[in-house]
Amino acid sequence: MPNGSRQLIRLGMCASLVLALLTRAAVAGPPYVSDDPEPTDYQHFEIYTFNSGTVTRGRTAGESGIDFNYGAAPDLQLTATLPAGFDQTAGGGTSVGLSNIELAAKYRFLHQDTFGLDVSIFPRIFLPSGSDNVGDNHASLLLPVWVQKDWSSGWSAFGGGGCTFSELRAVDFCQAGAVLTYQLLPRLQVGAEIFHQTADSNGTPATSSVGVGWRYDLNDNYHLLGYVRRGIENTSETDRYSWYASVLFTF
Repeated sequence: MPNGSRQLIRLGMCASLVLALLTRAAVAGPPYVSDDPEPTDYQHFEIYTFNSGTVTRGRTAGESGIDFNYGAAPDLQLTATLPAGFDQTAGGGTSVGLSNIELAAKYRFLHQDTFGLDVSIFPRIFLPSGSDNVGDNHASLLLPVWVQKDWSSGWSAFGGGGCTFSELRAVDFCQAGAVLTYQLLPRLQVGAEIFHQTADSNGTPATSSVGVGWRYDLNDNYHLLGYVRRGIENTSETDRYSWYASVLFTF
């Protein structure tokens, strides 16, 4: 075969590989506040080591921990999050302790190839933190629905929302968000989010925010995720700025 033909074949193979990478289904969920409906692949793991936090007027609070996700069955993901929390107030020192352990199960009951959208429920239980200064010392339950649509051009949109309930909290609250992502490079995905949450306690107002996030795939098993957010409603009381950073292990 002539050298010119071989080079054309190689270029065609490389172009096909790049196109396949750019048009794969977008990976969603973290680092954003809004979740996505796509569960972890069957018999595979997704493990996040993360740090997150929010700065308000006179206070900085956040968590560091591990988020375990396992594909227990087709379309079923089991999740356990083990966080250590911190809470720092101006002139009041810093409190550190175990925050709210989370247990959850994501089930996708509608698929894009048949319905046009992926749709999942993702109920999540928050166990009491056992501390008056870190996390919430009451148990609560989040009941959300998440939807997603992917396009072959590299764009993806997901979002939804739900409400958090607790028998002992004075106020139940709801949240909703939407994210638009784009596969900018074969290893780099970027996105933007708008998010809203109603007041979650007496004396704390509702909050709305906008954020940007990114995910960089070092290889098939190691990934870097980052996110920054800024409040646009009741900013000083709820969200001057927030961050999320994690290393994701997939296998």
